[in-house]
Amino acid sequence: MEPLLFAARNRLDAALEVFLASVADYSGFDPGKRYTPKESEPLDALSDRYLRAFESALRFFRTWEQVREAAPSESFRDLLLRMEKLGFISETSVWLTLRDVRNRNAREYLPDELAKIIASLVGTAATEFSRLRDRAGNVV
Repeated sequence: MEPLLFAARNRLDAALEVFLASVADYSGFDPGKRYTPKESEPLDALSDRYLRAFESALRFFRTWEQVREAAPSESFRDLLLRMEKLGFISETSVWLTLRDVRNRNAREYLPDELAKIIASLVGTAATEFSRLRDRAGNVV
């Protein structure tokens, strides 16, 4: 296996492992509750770990292209379409939504919006990242 791809996959595995561990420990979010700093730590960890997992996935995809494809994708959508065709992701539209969640996650502080973001993290993102972990581990 190519060293660059092997390293990218290992970083991806590590990021997905800690994100999915946070998802497994998730105990819910109440947008009406005022959380103490200590109470918000698991939610902050979940959020930070999502960002790291998402970025690690993108680095893995780009490294895959660099090592295995003749030319890199010209756009983010093209990259996702290629990863969908290879079976790494379920659907391009899901990953476009995950990118939107990543962007909103980094700057959203309204409790009701945070509740929607967190629901996406423990739902769609966890499902998609579990799939990616399995596919990347089996293919690379």
